[in-house]
Formats: sequence, structure tokens, C-alpha cells
Amino acid sequence: MKVFTALYGPTDAVERARALRDAGASGVATFEGQHDVFAPLTLAATVGGLDLMTNVAIAFPRNPIHLAHQANDHQLLSEGRFFLGLGTQIRPQIEKRFGAQFEHPVARMTELIAALRAIFEAWKTGGRLDFRGDYYRHTLMTPTFSPGPNPYGPPPIYVGALGPRLTRATAEHADGLLVMPFGTKRFLHENTMPAVREGLRAGGRRAEELAVIPEIIVSAGSDAADHAATRRLLAFYGSTPAYRPVLAAHGWEDLQPELNAMSKQGRWQEMGELIDDEVLHTIAACGTPKEIAAHIRDRVDGVSDTVCLYQPSPIGLQTLSEILDELRELR
Repeated sequence: MKVFTALYGPTDAVERARALRDAGASGVATFEGQHDVFAPLTLAATVGGLDLMTNVAIAFPRNPIHLAHQANDHQLLSEGRFFLGLGTQIRPQIEKRFGAQFEHPVARMTELIAALRAIFEAWKTGGRLDFRGDYYRHTLMTPTFSPGPNPYGPPPIYVGALGPRLTRATAEHADGLLVMPFGTKRFLHENTMPAVREGLRAGGRRAEELAVIPEIIVSAGSDAADHAATRRLLAFYGSTPAYRPVLAAHGWEDLQPELNAMSKQGRWQEMGELIDDEVLHTIAACGTPKEIAAHIRDRVDGVSDTVCLYQPSPIGLQTLSEILDELRELR
């Protein structure tokens, strides 16, 4: 099993990437939070033997030309080990934090993928760039601004999706699906994968043409204090209406509006108390390295041989190494 794990800020990116590689990780992924999503990967590209992935770069505030240059440069720096992971985020974040447009997110993301491919093709062939869509328009690419063909090929384009429409569109058009971390085995197999199969059929594609990478929240430890941060994280995700379907798959849909109301009151610390053990252990892989590995294997069996570990707080390298060893043993 290939395992991506988290790379955080840029200040220690090289040292951490090297340590994660030595612990047994296959790749590192960045999250667009307190730091730029690309900067740590720029530094980590100097560490051999690791795949690199944005998980995810928020797409809509960025222009496709900007994204194409960043992705192409990271593909060069990593010698073909870069994956461009894109995400939509949610409307309030896009409109209020980024000040960008969000309307028709599925159509917009689908068109963004097509725009990126048109740009990569123009660079590869030297042909005319002539992309005209509803949201993006690119009709000029002079030699001065073209990097030319990438010797490692264009970077694969992955999309993070949860809802059925974006999941279907991703399976139809993208190179990979990044399964959101707030999820469960039941939701993956009964909601996500049927939508994936619909998208593949619509695109006339084979299953082998789409990588599926579930991201799984990992909480190491044996007592309640070890999982407090994870409960708060699940409460944060659960407060968002977009994630209500995951809770509804288990009959927990009433939890979402309750968490949402508390979030609007700023009761962030209290929200975690609503995440009981059943919810915690269903959504997150918790416990010892052996228990965590067994949860991961059970969830993704028959779906993927690659996962991304989401850590509410950094897992110690020794514990992480033991989790990776257990995953290899379970194979």
C-alpha cells in the first residue's frame, strides 16, 4: 500500500520530508491552511524517493495559467513525481475569504480541468492555445511564456470530491479522485463508489484510468485525551452542511444542525463533546498502530491501494513508522 502523509509549513519541509521518507511514507501531501499549499512541496522536491501532492489546492481563486505553471514546475523539480490535487472548498470560504466566484462549482471544476489540459497540450506541442469556456478563456500563448514540453509529461490532475455530482464529474474527467477525510467505510462503498462507476461509464473510461485515494483521519493513542483534538476536528467538519450526507448514512444527520448552531455561537471547544465514541471510531482510524492499520485496510479494501493519512496533530515518527509497518504486514 502506498501511503501519503502530511507535510506542514515550509520552514522544516526538507527535514520533515526526509524523515517521513525514512519512516516509510511513499509520498507527502500539503493542505491549504495556514501556509501556501505549494511552498513546502517546492522544498520537498529536493528529497528523492517521495511523491508530492497538493491535497488540496483551492482551485477557483486561482487562474488556470497560474495553476499550470505551478504544477508544471513541480513536475520538473520532482522529476515526474508531482500530483496536482484540486478542491472547490465551500461557498462562504470562496466568496468571503478569497473574494472569488463560486457559482456552478461542478461545471466550473470540470471546465478548469479542460483548461489545464489545453494549456499543457499547447506547451507540449507548441500549437495554438485556443480554449473558450463559460468560466475560463485562454487564447494566447507566445513562445516567451511557454515552458515547452515537460520531459516527464503533464502532471496528473486529481480532484477532491464528496457529493455525487462532483464525484461523478471527477470520475468522468480527472485523473484521480481524492476522497474527503470526513468519511466512513459505508459512505465510501455505498455512496462514493457508485458515483465513481457512473462517471466512468459516462466518460467511456475503465476503472484503471482513475486513481482513487481515500484520505483517512488518524488518531493515535489509547485514552480519551489522545483523541480530544480528533473529536474537535470531526465536530468542525460535521458542522458543515456539505458533510451531512456522511452522518446521514449512519442515521446521525441530526448531529449536523446541532454542531452548526454551536459553531455560529463560537462554542468550538464544546462541540467536540458531541462526538461520541461510535462516531469517532467510525470516521477516524483510532488506537494502536495495529488498530489504525486494520481500520484503514478494512475501509479501502477493494477500492484503492493508496491512502492519505490526515493527522489532526502530527503523529510521532516512531508511531507513524509502526503504522506503515502494520499496513505492509496486513498486505
